[in-house]
Amino acid sequence: MQIEFHGAAREVTGSCHIVRLGGRTILLDCGLFQGRRADTQVKNARLPVEAGQIDAVVLSHAHIDHAGRLPLLTRRGYRNAIHTTAATRDLCAVMLADAAHIQSKDAEFLARRKRAHAEPLYSASDVARTMELMRSEPYAAAFDVVPGVRATFVEAGHILGSATVVLDCTERGATRRLVFSGDIGRAGLPIIRDPAPPARAQTVIMESTYGNRDHASVQDATAELGRIVREAAARGGRVLIPAFAVGRTQELVYDLHRLVDDGAIPQLPIVIDSPLASEATRAFERHAELYDPAEPFVHAHDGKNDHLFRFPLLRHTESVEESKALNAQLGPMVVIAASGMAESGRILHHLLNGASDPRNTVLVVGFMAEHTLGRRIVERQPILKVYGEDVPLRARVEVLNGYSAHAGRAELTGWLDAVRRTSPALGDVWLVHGEPDAQDALARSLNTSGYHVHCPPPGERAEF
Repeated sequence: MQIEFHGAAREVTGSCHIVRLGGRTILLDCGLFQGRRADTQVKNARLPVEAGQIDAVVLSHAHIDHAGRLPLLTRRGYRNAIHTTAATRDLCAVMLADAAHIQSKDAEFLARRKRAHAEPLYSASDVARTMELMRSEPYAAAFDVVPGVRATFVEAGHILGSATVVLDCTERGATRRLVFSGDIGRAGLPIIRDPAPPARAQTVIMESTYGNRDHASVQDATAELGRIVREAAARGGRVLIPAFAVGRTQELVYDLHRLVDDGAIPQLPIVIDSPLASEATRAFERHAELYDPAEPFVHAHDGKNDHLFRFPLLRHTESVEESKALNAQLGPMVVIAASGMAESGRILHHLLNGASDPRNTVLVVGFMAEHTLGRRIVERQPILKVYGEDVPLRARVEVLNGYSAHAGRAELTGWLDAVRRTSPALGDVWLVHGEPDAQDALARSLNTSGYHVHCPPPGERAEF
């Protein structure tokens, strides 16, 4: 039984791990790499293994750095099952279609500028074929992946439909349990249920995005959001929020709804300027059975017409014309737009027009990978390159790590400790989905606590 670490190894994006046993090959995730175009273009086009050699895919959740290369698999001939949860399947339908659209537009943009010829990785028809291969599996119910491998999804608490993957692998009469954490969420996140660490693990592949730091509390993040909105409104400015269309946007809407109901922010327009986020929100509404019933606000709105994601101050834009018209509106407002790392989408239009205005605030509410525009905003670089133009960064920059859907250092350690308490045969722990500084710090800490921790580089293979 063998694992090969292909993506999200010593980095955050491009999640993809290969499990081999009994002559079968299984992919855990197949995500897009994000960052510098010159680097990621080559990495994204290179699959970890020939599509025809892959027997099954098990997908942890819908974020594009975990699911974004699945249509490339089908484009190159993959025709076997992709196992995931029902909510992840519904979210992938909109996420992957949007990814295909963005790639097409990027290719057109580069062709117009005569900078390079960039063939899209895949098309809308490839996405459609991918969706036909997806098999919806319930939580906590074992299912067959390939002969000798049974899988079970348990709640990861990261976004709606996210799962930790438990693989029971049998070869030559011996069964070993491999646990792939996926992205681990945080207890107390709005809307979704808390993570559920699995039992009886023998080998663990665990994310480490925030392995070297802790987050502010989820509760404090809501109060801070209210403060930031109030201060920007007092200056007559806008709050511009690059946010992932899946998960983060819905959490922000949920909290803004609460702040409005409590009178904690002024009456001002709140705009979701992302058709993808609007589609994703409708997918959330179709899976209300996955909401956390312990959340008082969820409980208060259960079964009522004034839904969690609908209130009078909130509106959604659909057309590009509606989006551009926002710049002509006067007065304070909150604009939430994709993409989450400010690498594409309508947030670029708002940064082009608003990052230079000192009345405005750019609010960062999630992880920004190296070499992304979002990371340059976090670093408060004085000049941002947006659509090829130099834009002075004069707006305030606020970072709210309390909104992170990834577990922080203490939460990661707590999750693994909970796994160990029910796993007397726990052996190796392989850290993935983290930049080197975060991984190395977490590895040092865990090794001093008696774990056998490794930080595999891309291409490393390990027996389990």
